[in-house]
Amino acid sequence: MHKKKLVVLTGAGISAESGLKTFRDSEGLWEGYNIEDVATPRAWRKNPQLVLDFYNYRRNDVAKSTPNEAHRGLARLQDSFDVTIITQNIDDLHERAGATHVLHLHGEIFKMRSETNESLVYAIKHDIKIGDRAEDGAQLRPHIVWFEEPVPEIEHAISIVRTADIFVVVGTSLLVYPAAGLLNYAAWEIPKFIIDKRIPYTSSVHNMTTIEKTATEGVKELTGILNEYK
Repeated sequence: MHKKKLVVLTGAGISAESGLKTFRDSEGLWEGYNIEDVATPRAWRKNPQLVLDFYNYRRNDVAKSTPNEAHRGLARLQDSFDVTIITQNIDDLHERAGATHVLHLHGEIFKMRSETNESLVYAIKHDIKIGDRAEDGAQLRPHIVWFEEPVPEIEHAISIVRTADIFVVVGTSLLVYPAAGLLNYAAWEIPKFIIDKRIPYTSSVHNMTTIEKTATEGVKELTGILNEYK
């Protein structure tokens, strides 16, 4: 049986119900840190220890969290659709919920890389420390796309969105670019859905259905609606 291609863009809102904070809910702060102090190349050059402390804390936070029903609901859609999830999140909750095709636009908290060679990437479960070196001798840093850095996977993501028969957005404010622009690459005529507690501006998008609910409630409603598209 040929399965329709379902592409899902997810953001922080889908992981919020697993206890992972979002920028929006904390007024641009992450656990009391200003974004520019912990999530930019300038921050890394200025105070790498602070940046490492912050991401070590977040890695521990993610390790203790578990997938919620929204993550599991999207994974279950793989039974009926050819599902690819493009996520802005750096956690691994989609994978732990059973999703098999996940593209991380902004990196992954359980990976680290050389600060000078982006291709030297390693798995990590513990803390990164000052003095931890990649095989090229450079300091290891979180494998995260920081603000003010290019997004290496964006072209790959665009090519995936262009193949979609159905496009879904879950738990993102559509304010962080270039990820927010992915919606514009979905074919004009295909059905599109957006799930969020606060629906962002999308009135210019053709064939868009809005579901103004939390991720868990919204994915449940979406699953019922998608039955007619199988």
